[in-house]
Amino acid sequence: MAVLPDPSASQALLIGVHAYEGMEDLPAVERNLTGLRQTLTDHTVWGLPPSHCTTLSQPPTTEAVLDTLGGVGQRATDTLVVYYAGHGLTDPVTDELYLGLPGSDPERTYSAMPYDWVRRAMLNPRVRARRKVMILDCCYSGRALVGGMSAAEVASQVADHALIEGTCLLAASTATRKALSPPGEPYTAFSGELITLLAEGMIGGPPLLDMETVYRHLYITLAAKGRPLPQQRNRNTGGLVALARNRAHISAPPALPAARQPQSTEKPPSVRPEPAQPHPAEQRPAPDTGRPTRVPSSPPKTPAQAPQGKASAVVKEAARDATAASTPLVGPAAAPPSGRRSGRPARVKVTAAAVIGLLAVVGLPVTLTWLWPTTSEGRGDSTGNGADVTAAYDAASKGIVNASKTRGGTLKFVSDMDADSWDPQRSYYGFVWNFARYYTRQLVTYAPEPGVKGTRLEGDLATSTAEISNGNRTYTYHLRSGVTWQDGSPVTSADVKYGIERLWAQDELYGGPSYLQPVLDPDRDYKGPYKDTSKSGLKAIQTPDEQTIVFTLPRPNSDFEQMLAMTAASPVKKEKDTKTQYGRNPFSNGPYKFEAYSPDKSLKLVRNPHWNKSSDPVRAALPEAITVDILSSGSSADVMSRGLMDGSYDLALWRGGLSDAARAQAMKTPTLRKNLDALSTGIIRYAAFPQSVKPMNNVHCRKAVIYAADHAVLQTAFGGPAAGGDIAPNLLPPGFIGADSSYDPYGLLKNGGKPDTTKAKAELKACGKPSGFSTKIAVRGDRPHEVDAATALRESLRKVGITAEIDRIDSAQSPMVSGAPAQVRARGYGIIVTGWSSDFPSLQGFWPPLVDGRLISLSANTNLAEINTTEINKLLDDALSTTRSDQVATISRKINQRVSEGAYHLPLVYEKQLVWRGSRLTNVYRSDAYSGYDFVSLGVTGS
Repeated sequence: MAVLPDPSASQALLIGVHAYEGMEDLPAVERNLTGLRQTLTDHTVWGLPPSHCTTLSQPPTTEAVLDTLGGVGQRATDTLVVYYAGHGLTDPVTDELYLGLPGSDPERTYSAMPYDWVRRAMLNPRVRARRKVMILDCCYSGRALVGGMSAAEVASQVADHALIEGTCLLAASTATRKALSPPGEPYTAFSGELITLLAEGMIGGPPLLDMETVYRHLYITLAAKGRPLPQQRNRNTGGLVALARNRAHISAPPALPAARQPQSTEKPPSVRPEPAQPHPAEQRPAPDTGRPTRVPSSPPKTPAQAPQGKASAVVKEAARDATAASTPLVGPAAAPPSGRRSGRPARVKVTAAAVIGLLAVVGLPVTLTWLWPTTSEGRGDSTGNGADVTAAYDAASKGIVNASKTRGGTLKFVSDMDADSWDPQRSYYGFVWNFARYYTRQLVTYAPEPGVKGTRLEGDLATSTAEISNGNRTYTYHLRSGVTWQDGSPVTSADVKYGIERLWAQDELYGGPSYLQPVLDPDRDYKGPYKDTSKSGLKAIQTPDEQTIVFTLPRPNSDFEQMLAMTAASPVKKEKDTKTQYGRNPFSNGPYKFEAYSPDKSLKLVRNPHWNKSSDPVRAALPEAITVDILSSGSSADVMSRGLMDGSYDLALWRGGLSDAARAQAMKTPTLRKNLDALSTGIIRYAAFPQSVKPMNNVHCRKAVIYAADHAVLQTAFGGPAAGGDIAPNLLPPGFIGADSSYDPYGLLKNGGKPDTTKAKAELKACGKPSGFSTKIAVRGDRPHEVDAATALRESLRKVGITAEIDRIDSAQSPMVSGAPAQVRARGYGIIVTGWSSDFPSLQGFWPPLVDGRLISLSANTNLAEINTTEINKLLDDALSTTRSDQVATISRKINQRVSEGAYHLPLVYEKQLVWRGSRLTNVYRSDAYSGYDFVSLGVTGS
């Protein structure tokens, strides 16, 4: 989540050149320095002490700049901010960027200061700041993105530099365009917007203005004025560094915490993976069996903030779709895919010949047809009833494959990416949440059962779920006896409290989900365990004795125990807390402990000799050891595929594990096909209809699109029933509370997924557009399945007179384009194709970011349809006050019905993913709680 640096441990250097001997003067630059200094030192903005904000105006030489920078840099231990405004020059031979000095001559580039020297000075080991921000307001400043902090070679240096956890470079213009100093305006164009934003704040924005939010706002604002567009590159968590409190942020009425970043909503594995999206799907923190979306997105929000969870499918899908996780992004971090649940989706029968014909008509790749099962056995009847089943295609969706209690052997995982962190309080990847249960435990957790039964909460460290009292505000737990750490000492209630308190240390332990913060400490009075000097710690948690822990919520929250079931609520022994290094060797209270870990290479867990099975009813702990091989990028897909299919590995840590070619081979070969499962990811792929774009403000025009869409072809665009998913008749995926896959308000399943052109034309007449209308479809251009779906939808709509232009946008830009209502209106996006999933299988993890009108934000918005109804908002609030699951389910169903009746979305598919299940695996089943295999129940045969 966003971090406001400690002003007492931070430094800023503001460099400006406004008068030149051989170039045009820039009088506005002098005012830039004054305005920016006043803003940064304002205690209501950042509060940087004046002595920590150095202004260097008209530096005579390069030495003067570098010497000053060296001195300032050595005094910063938290964050170093360096700003330059003036003329930018380019070397005619190398195209490198040079920063103008008072005596610089454009004909003598060497008379200016090489930007690369400034960059090197910031990366000097003597500069101890953990986070570094460079802001350039000069012509051609975008060249710094090529030769500066984000270049591949330099990015590697930054990532490997032990003291640099986050680096951000913000440039005023592209590599080929001049910056602008408008006549008559007090500041230059870029700096003026920056100063205004920091000084006045951003209405509808988050409490803190992090660098990603700043960049998105500046991009939109400057674009609207036709001015040069800024550029940005981040390394690690550089985009999460905040330089100001949002002075326009207004606390909203209590609301349900939102899910992962945004707009996409998914998460990396399980993107919880699509490594994302947050935040809609993709995240995001989401698709697969794990969750790398995210690219972690922002923390859960109150109505005035943006959602966190799967919200951005950018986070989740990003993790899942690509190797983008290792590539600097221009926008918000990608989130890991996220969602995780599923149940028994309805099926639609379509012949292969018909599909191929339809594909040919709309121009979709016929190669997708190999993903389709050819018999009813391959339809993936995801009952998850817990029965023992024989190893066969999609068997793990139906029950437990190879049930066994035999201990022994080594369980071998393979992955093409490492964890975002193995620290339970810092991870937002879904596969880490699943895997971390090998060495962490929580007060409550999900039942080790297949399918929807696996979403039932039961006691883990605690003897049972909570004793709830005081108007659903007080939760009391009693710890089991015999629960110990890996050194044999007992796990106490104080350890549980301390682990949760670490979530407040966001200045150091950022990255993980923060649902518990607004629920336990909405006013953020607690400063975290590293800064709090009191003996009481977080007052909302009391530990009357070593076996008892009591939570007192300021306001009721029906999903509080769902939040405690997340690995972020795991205990941590204070004496073993190594802060930012804890993820390298977490101290175990589970059945396994770390034996060896080499980041980005390998991980090995061995048995914890002090773990007591009698104290742990959840974890089977069958293997003797567990290994993870982390492959380098490049040929990792082929290496992983070969390793899985030849038995060198048992399963992929996240995603399906097989390349497209390997999946095709496996689907065609009976002896291999039996090792594939078509697992529901918990992600809903859908299209939203922004009501601010005409004629989508008319419900009948929206219904016309739903009826005109050919859902069978759209399903094929996503990969067919096996690799794409089941046709979605409504927005709520199976496995979530209140879900009903038979609820088919538009007759999509009844009609076999075919378009109903008669009803579509009737709706067009009702909305006053009998001949149809024109609109635009926004789609993330780097998501092939989404592009295919947009193409298929366009062809379907054309048949009833609706013409649609497809606009492809970059995933990294989606939060500031399709996720920015102003941009949506300006560009005329009447349809936005995306996806969404949740961090946990309950109401608050899914609905608020999509339908709560109080969560609509200026950027990174996930309520893409811009729904804001009194009835739906009240239903969301009503869900907070009850702890009865039947009442929450009823509310969730009502929301689903109201959303469907309003025709705010076009549901596409409940996503599935083909996953390789190794032949040695035992006790294999899909859990709705983890949108994939339940890792802690797995065993292996052989060594």
